[in-house]
Parts: sequence; structure tokens; C-alpha cells
Amino acid sequence: MEYIFETLGNLVHQTAFFNLTWGNFVMILVACVFLYLAIKKDYEPLLLVPIAFGMLLVNIYPDIIVSPEETSNGVGGLLYYFYVLDEWSVLPSLIFMGVGAMTDFGPLIANPKSFLLGAAAQFGIFVAYLGAMLMGFSDKAAAAISIIGGADGPTSIFLAGKLEQTALLGPIAVAAYSYMALVPIIQPPIMRLLTTEKERKIKMEQLRPVSKLEKILFPIIVTIVVCLILPTTAPLVGALMLGNLFRESGVVKQLAETASNAMMYIVVILLGTSVGATASAEAFLTADTLKIVLLGLIAFAFGTAAGVLLGKLMCVLTKGKVNPLIGSAGVSAVPMAARVSQKVGAEADPTNFLLMHAMGPNVAGVIGTAVAAGTFMAIFGVM
Repeated sequence: MEYIFETLGNLVHQTAFFNLTWGNFVMILVACVFLYLAIKKDYEPLLLVPIAFGMLLVNIYPDIIVSPEETSNGVGGLLYYFYVLDEWSVLPSLIFMGVGAMTDFGPLIANPKSFLLGAAAQFGIFVAYLGAMLMGFSDKAAAAISIIGGADGPTSIFLAGKLEQTALLGPIAVAAYSYMALVPIIQPPIMRLLTTEKERKIKMEQLRPVSKLEKILFPIIVTIVVCLILPTTAPLVGALMLGNLFRESGVVKQLAETASNAMMYIVVILLGTSVGATASAEAFLTADTLKIVLLGLIAFAFGTAAGVLLGKLMCVLTKGKVNPLIGSAGVSAVPMAARVSQKVGAEADPTNFLLMHAMGPNVAGVIGTAVAAGTFMAIFGVM
């Protein structure tokens, strides 16, 4: 009988209840809120479901992301090996390839002025950089944090890994992906605040048709120009443009379909769960993490505002031909930010269709964020 009670006691002590802290329960609650937003509210479930579930797992069973050096048998946890692919910048680059294969660059080619709106929305990155420096972060840590301002999760992970800010990679990645998913909540109030109803009702002229040759040459030319100026952007910009070349060349349909579907979804699962698993209570419930989350929100708001304000200026210069709402799509959240521009415009006038016009700044924002990351790497001499 004593043996039975001892065995039962051992089983009870093996449960997670005896190893969890109050912080773990807080993070489990946060994970459940994220799952609610993803499943019930449909806020970018492809991102939030794997991130939230990774967060849930690591706060119940921390060893799921333990490194081999910390174990007695030299074997790491399952999600540790996913996370290593983040650190090595493999998964962020593959995500960019998938985005390139899924995205039509035609609106950007048809309206090159979109590059200006995409560049303006990167203002949030520099706001976050200066803010992080003022809050006491090192220059490299501030640079890694700043990319959150572009609402670009893969680039945030890429730069944090390259600048060896692995201690902050988890909070940076979770904050960046969270703001990407919450674009439909964060952006509309800013857009409405900075525009008049008359401006939101502006209907833009139909974009000119873009030839197949232009679409094929675009990724090749962008790769050559950008990578010659900033070679460190090659993994991101090169992967993005290769994916787009798969799409537009028309001769490798199998590769385009694989990159935009099967590969993309596999990588999202690996990256999402590993990013979520970095949000353990010990790593996440710290003053630095709260600062990063706050900086990300401020930077994202500034980036959105800068895009809209430049859109207003272009509206004035073109005598009312540009709807300022498309400027908010200059952040890198593709295609969520463009959809938000369409939604807010349609609220003012249900017959207004801004989606294709907003895709130009949206795609420009992806390129702009990668260029910003490459610029930081060049400044710090990182290859």
C-alpha cells in the first residue's frame, strides 16, 4: 500500500501544477486571449493560432524549447530546433520567398509613386530606434527592436538574429507578429483621425495595365540594384524577388505554387510555434519586454501616421487624385494593411475600391523594411 501511495505521489508531482509560477498562468491567459482573437474574431489566424499555441505549450512545459546544452542527454526540446532556424535566418527568408510568390507587384510597377508612401511608413522604424536608445537599450538592441515599427515579423527576426540579440528575439518577434495581426484594430482610428470624410471618399483612377515583360524584369532589376547597394539585404530581398519571379515568369508554375502554398504554410507553422515558444513567463514578463511592446505600438502608430500624412500631401499636389488612406498600407503587413485601407475607404463610400491602389505602398513597404534592416546591418558592419 505504501508503494502505491508513493507511486501516486510521484505521478502527482510530475504534473505541471507543481512547476508553474504565477507568471506562467498569466502567459497561459495571454495565449488564450490570442487564440480567442484568432478563432472567434478572425484576426489573422494563420499567424496568431501557431504563435498562441507555442506560447501555451512553453508555459505548461518549458522543456519543449530547452537547448541541448541544458539537458542531461544532449537532446533539445522539439521547438528548440524550430527556433534555431529562426536564429539562422532560414525561416524569415523562406517566408519572404512565399510572400513574393503570392504577391502581384503590378500595382507598384503601375504607380511608382507608391515607393514614396512605402518609404514614409518606415518613419516608425526610426522613431522606435531613437525611443529604444532613450530607454537605455544598446545601439544594436535598439536597431533590432526598431523593425517592429514596420510591422514586419520575418524582418524583425532576421535582424535580431544578425545583430546577435537573441535574448530579445522572442519579445521582438511576438510584438512584431502581434501588431501585424492587430493591424485591423490599430490602424483605422489613426486613419480616420488624420483624414476628412471627403478625403476618404476620393476615388482613384484605374491603374494602367502592366505588361508581362515589366513584371518579369521588375524582380530582376530590384535584386540587382538593391543588393549591389546593400548586399546584406540579399537573403530577404533576394528571396522575395525570387518568389515573385517564380510567379511572373510563367515557366515554373510548380515552384510558384509550392512556394506560395505548401512551403509557405509549413514555414508559418514552424516559425509561428517557435516564436510563440519564446514567450515563456521568465523571458516575457520583464521590464524590457514591456518597453519593447510599448515601443512597437508607438512606432507602428507613427509609421501609419507618416504614410497617411504623405498621402495627404500627394493628394494636395495631385489636386485630389490620391486617396490618403492608401498611405497607411506602406507598412509591411501584406496584404492586411492594404485590406484595411480598402475597408476604411469603403466605410466612407461603399463604391470605392482602393485595394489595388493600396497594394502598391504595401509591397513597397516590404522592400523598404528589408532595406532598413540592411542599412542597420551595414552601419554595424554585420554581413
